[in-house]
Amino acid sequence: MAEGGGRRDFRVFWAAIALSVVGDSFALIALPLLVLHATGSVARMGLLTGAGGAASVAAGVFAGVVVDRLDRRKLLIACDLVRMVLYALIPLAWLAGPRIWLLYLVLPLAEAVGMVFSVGYVTVVRALVPADRMTEANGRLNATAAAAGVVGPLCAGVVASWFGAAAAIGVDAASFGVSAACMAVVRFRGPTRPDGEGERGSVWRELSAGAAFLRSHPVLRSLTVLLSAFAFLTLGLDDLIVYHVKHDLGQGDSAVGTVFGIAALGTVAGALTVALLRRVLGFGASWIGGVAVSGVALAAVGATGGTTATAVAAAVFLAAVSIAGTCSMSLRQEVTPEHLLGRVTSAFWTIHYSAAPLGAAALTWAAQHYGTAWACLTAGSCCVLIAALALLTPVRAPGRAPQTST
Repeated sequence: MAEGGGRRDFRVFWAAIALSVVGDSFALIALPLLVLHATGSVARMGLLTGAGGAASVAAGVFAGVVVDRLDRRKLLIACDLVRMVLYALIPLAWLAGPRIWLLYLVLPLAEAVGMVFSVGYVTVVRALVPADRMTEANGRLNATAAAAGVVGPLCAGVVASWFGAAAAIGVDAASFGVSAACMAVVRFRGPTRPDGEGERGSVWRELSAGAAFLRSHPVLRSLTVLLSAFAFLTLGLDDLIVYHVKHDLGQGDSAVGTVFGIAALGTVAGALTVALLRRVLGFGASWIGGVAVSGVALAAVGATGGTTATAVAAAVFLAAVSIAGTCSMSLRQEVTPEHLLGRVTSAFWTIHYSAAPLGAAALTWAAQHYGTAWACLTAGSCCVLIAALALLTPVRAPGRAPQTST
């Protein structure tokens, strides 16, 4: 990957990302459980997910400009510390009893900060590894983060079962503090503050620069449209799995954690194999195949009659999504000029997730009124259709090694 100290710094950065994922996986389990325990409504769970997603989209509009103007390393540390404080408020407030309204305040703020962190995280990878190792580095980061995601949900289920879901959120807060400490000692081999190439014009001109680059690149343009539809269909899946395990299968909180922990193994498998798949099959086949397989797996989730089958279907879904997502992220890093990388990433995610909160609310509403099996089958079938439509776009064309723009 990198030699000497660079290898050490990549590993520390690697650990910081993994720690954040461990904490996030606690929130992934605990926040829906807090809502479900207090209200018994999957629709309210979906509303919370939608509120967080909407805040993330709104932050994404400005995240790229922020990342392309500030020192990215310091920005990542600040984002971790802010999220530590926000999530720490929840277990403190729960000492006096449930405060559902607080979740609708904390989660959107945390998701907004998380969007800035995510954009910054993508942009600094190039300052840690050579360009020709980007897919491999992203695969390793995603695999380790997914492995942490196996441990996180299992522990979250146990903690929630023994001490309550609010305590699991406390673990989430602590993880961000440790992640910030790790990030503080990472030394990047390249600059983490953009050199300002390209004028600092009006805010609107800076905001639109990322979208303009996406529009000018045929593959990225098609990916943005296709992934927007995919996000609309799948953002609410976590809530559906929680509801399916708790309501349809009649299992407890620990079973929810077990299902998510096993499912996360799929992300590990996908992340570890994506570099090889892309070398052998090329970008187009890897991405389209990943989306198609994820659609089939999603359709199967709601039809499962036991926790093991649910976990396996979810694992296949996450493996396929990991392959498609890592390919997509690596391609953006490879073809985007350094001074635009933050804004391009931000624009991509903002557009990508713009309709996803509505999709999460719609998917969970459909599950409550028509059942999880019907909701999952419909969403999964539409994902397969997205893969079929991709065959008619430039996404199918890229070969094994897309050229980097200058």
